[in-house]
Amino acid sequence: MKPVFFISALATCVSATPSSTPSAEIVTDELLFNVTLPEFIACRDAKNPSSLDWSSDSCSKSPDNPFKFPFDHGCKRHDFGYRNYKAQSRFTRDNRKRIDLNFFSDLTSLCEAVEANGACRGLANVYYYGVRLFGGQGQTRSIEAEEEDLYRKYVEAQEEYKQLVKEAQAKGKLPILR
Repeated sequence: MKPVFFISALATCVSATPSSTPSAEIVTDELLFNVTLPEFIACRDAKNPSSLDWSSDSCSKSPDNPFKFPFDHGCKRHDFGYRNYKAQSRFTRDNRKRIDLNFFSDLTSLCEAVEANGACRGLANVYYYGVRLFGGQGQTRSIEAEEEDLYRKYVEAQEEYKQLVKEAQAKGKLPILR
């Protein structure tokens, strides 16, 4: 089953004949929600299809990542989602939440390869609540009560992350930074 899926995902990156080219919206959704992160990155590296916005500032507006957890590819797909949904006039509150949940899923799956998995997942939580609270400024702002709840969860995620880092450091899974 895997080879068939992989071929299907590769077809997403290949330009079709003009009469059979799927819409930008369909291709965006396929790349964002239906292909694996490595398959997305292969399409991104090829900038294929070229009609989509592949630009990214990666994780530049995210909280500090002193242990270099491998979030770069997840941040690039998240940027792809925000930028293309905005360009396609589909950046609604519900779609933003769906893109953010996909981002969280990407980050937590990237943490699977990290020895300090708990601390990595803790920082993934911080990133997720950060994009929920601060991402999409001016586009899909939530009601004030929801923002207060998100802010509380963001602060709680930061505290939990700090505790998980201490635990990982005590087990020798992360260095103690000075």
